[in-house]
Amino acid sequence: MRFVEYPDREMMMIDLAGVLAGELGRALLHQDRATLVVPGGTTPGPIFDDLCAVDLGWDRVDVMLSDERWVPEDSERSNTRLLRERLLVNHAASANLVPLYAPAPAPEGQLDALGAAIAPLLPIDVLLLGMGADMHTASLFPGADRLADALAADAPVLMAMRAPGAPEPRVTLTAPVLSGALMIHVVITGAEKRAAVEQAARSGNPAEAPIATVLNNATVHWAE
Repeated sequence: MRFVEYPDREMMMIDLAGVLAGELGRALLHQDRATLVVPGGTTPGPIFDDLCAVDLGWDRVDVMLSDERWVPEDSERSNTRLLRERLLVNHAASANLVPLYAPAPAPEGQLDALGAAIAPLLPIDVLLLGMGADMHTASLFPGADRLADALAADAPVLMAMRAPGAPEPRVTLTAPVLSGALMIHVVITGAEKRAAVEQAARSGNPAEAPIATVLNNATVHWAE
């Protein structure tokens, strides 16, 4: 992996937004559409704030989450809600949001339809991921019920995942989809996560450290 250390979080968010915008812009020079995949959670919010202000061909960009909690979009726990509030505004309001949720009590019956909409957009052009201190990424959690299936080379595009400590089911892009992205970035903050990503790089075992599935081709962006 390539590791980039920043003097502070604000500088990292500004610089990383510029990197993502540049990569999207270059992709759009050579193809009709580009696919951008981003994480949920609180960390990427400032990146979204800067990225949405960049004037590029957003109407030719397909945006999707790396994973989503199986909750309605009006839930405070919805990552889709975060995207609509922080990324799909300003210049980026014209981007196409590709959903990872459909109204249903459980995700399993919706996976084929959701995955069918994603498949034509692959490979991902620009991928931004986060990582937990447990070395999970997207909803590929150590100890999750179907982690081995999601890590397999023949995994489907999208899978449902249930994990200890996760209060609701989740849906996630699988390891071959994530690792097949053309440009891969991981954004983390704090000493604990730096130690975790270094441990994952040493381990190289996605079953123990799911983030390891992308690290060989990733740029890791870190600030204290």
